[in-house]
Amino acid sequence: MSEEVKWNKRFNIGVDSIDNAHRKLFSIVHKLIHLSKDENNGQWACAEGVKYFKSYAIEHFTDEESYMKSIGYKGYEIHKRLHDDMRYKTLPALEKDLTKSNYSQESIHHFLGICLGWLTAHILIEDRAITGKISNRWITDHVGDDMNALEDALAVTIEEIFRLQTEIVSEHYSGEDFGTSMIIRLIYHSENKNDVQIFMALEESLVLRAVSAILDIPLTKMDKLVMNAGKELSLRIVEQLGIHRNLSSEYQLESSHFIAAEQFQKIFYLEALDYSLLFNTGCGYFAFCIKLV
Repeated sequence: MSEEVKWNKRFNIGVDSIDNAHRKLFSIVHKLIHLSKDENNGQWACAEGVKYFKSYAIEHFTDEESYMKSIGYKGYEIHKRLHDDMRYKTLPALEKDLTKSNYSQESIHHFLGICLGWLTAHILIEDRAITGKISNRWITDHVGDDMNALEDALAVTIEEIFRLQTEIVSEHYSGEDFGTSMIIRLIYHSENKNDVQIFMALEESLVLRAVSAILDIPLTKMDKLVMNAGKELSLRIVEQLGIHRNLSSEYQLESSHFIAAEQFQKIFYLEALDYSLLFNTGCGYFAFCIKLV
């Protein structure tokens, strides 16, 4: 992870109170990165820093929501749900991971990577939409039974294939960096000419664990064998998901290929995804995103 987290003028949305709060949040993350490298007091300092970040972020969300309401911002409801997702799902899940691992370097990097990535994407897209600098990308926001059904089906599928329990980290994943990952883009086509694009990002630790279990050999390197095996596992996840949701006969796989992390993150800036979920399996993070065409 980069040691420098610098404020950039392009993050300004033109509202001083909000811009100052964003600058402060970046400053906290910057300090946390340096604290995480302190071998003597790093754990205690990071624990206190995480509490401060969470407290300040939640306070900022409340202030920003008040501002949106004061100007009659039309995207308020969806924007607030993004805040609530961070408030009630992402931050608690990351804190749980930190506590469970006793603030391990890996869990700290998960926390910092996801928070920094979320903050950056949220400011550049959602927050800039408040002042009309960009259009809101969340044209539709799937909530309620539809989202719950997808989450449940994925949880069952992951347990079937990886023998792991999952915990939802975010229902509005925005491409945040959660560690070195294997990323796959799958394109499915139906007879009525509707396409579905599925993006799956599996943290390397999760892929290595899964393939090691299959081969009964401890693997530590993401070579071609592991990558191809991981790709097949990803296809099986989608296949099983289709069975659980009664979609397996409607869509046929048209193409599948690996994509780079930079390309994956760029997609979130250019396209509106219909579903974008992030899970923690306890052995690595896993993102599952759907684009309906």
